[in-house]
Amino acid sequence: MDFELSTEQKDIQEAARKFAKGEFTRELALKHEEEHSFPRELWRKACELGFIGLHFPADAGGAGLNILENVLVVEEFCRRDSGLGTALALSDFSSEIIMRHGSDGQKKKYLPAVASGRMISAGAFTEPNHGSDITRMDTRAVKDGAEWVINGTKTFITNGQIADFYVVLCQVDAEVEPSYRGMATILVEKDAPGLTTEDVGPKMGIKMTSTAEISFDEVRVPLENLIGKEGKGFYQVLEFFDESRIEIAATALGIAEGAFDRAVAYALEREQFGRPIAKFQVTQHKFADMATAIENARLLTYKAAWNFDQGRIDPRLTSMAKYVAAKAAVMVSDEAIQIMGGYGFMTEYEVERFYRDAKIAEIYEGTKEIQKNTIASQIMKEW
Repeated sequence: MDFELSTEQKDIQEAARKFAKGEFTRELALKHEEEHSFPRELWRKACELGFIGLHFPADAGGAGLNILENVLVVEEFCRRDSGLGTALALSDFSSEIIMRHGSDGQKKKYLPAVASGRMISAGAFTEPNHGSDITRMDTRAVKDGAEWVINGTKTFITNGQIADFYVVLCQVDAEVEPSYRGMATILVEKDAPGLTTEDVGPKMGIKMTSTAEISFDEVRVPLENLIGKEGKGFYQVLEFFDESRIEIAATALGIAEGAFDRAVAYALEREQFGRPIAKFQVTQHKFADMATAIENARLLTYKAAWNFDQGRIDPRLTSMAKYVAAKAAVMVSDEAIQIMGGYGFMTEYEVERFYRDAKIAEIYEGTKEIQKNTIASQIMKEW
């Protein structure tokens, strides 16, 4: 059993760290935070250097690397800045469904565009009446000649208003039981007539990431926009969630590390009663708890990524990684604010933003309760 990263992996990690240190400035972060805007120029730079889609095949614009390498980049980006890192990490969201199930034409059209900074992707799965339950979709797609006609509404869609295309989970057979066997994923581009987007409104965190409601009113797309086969959409999305949970765990891990870094630096400089507060046992105990939670999250996240790279689907492990990393991010960010006191409450000192950005990791890609359900159901299956 080898817990050491390879030389190539360490080089990727260091390259991501240097890029983030040089480009993720506090001024840039505050600008996009206040404007609620996506950092496009930064995103393009990251794409040019190969950080986005590096797990895509080489002939699709990527580096042909694995999920673990992608995790290392995402972790370093979010460690440097929670908002900028999350926005960049999710710019290729759901494109993996095309990578794993799309036709050759779909892969050639969309994957290089995402990796090179010409397109942003989005996955349109969640619906207003179903939330985390994707076993039945109200969004319907029916065939009409050589086209699909799509009607329905999706909500809380990451990259909703900035995406160039959407991977849309639709019910294509309303009669089959169970209903999830009648689903398909269909590609819809942003300029399709009948497609409209609306921002969901002010959010607690991840303000640099667009979150929107997407409406489909008689939206027509060619039949060849179907990804894979009819009836397989639910299974494609489940497989994608098994992968994307690892990436969300990596964002949470990076956020926890970033909050920890800032709290330690502050505690070493801040003096009370004649000595740095880092010298007080109560502060040191907080650091011990924070560091232990981070190490626990890192080990689970790396293991989940490594396991996926071996070609194994393990919902229990990926749910554990997301659950533990998200919990660590919220706890560590909270303690960082507590250690920094009033300064921690101020936007200038960053940890309050890390705290706000951390919480979403316990909600999207399946709430922490959903992760517990998944873990428990896998345990029951084993017994």
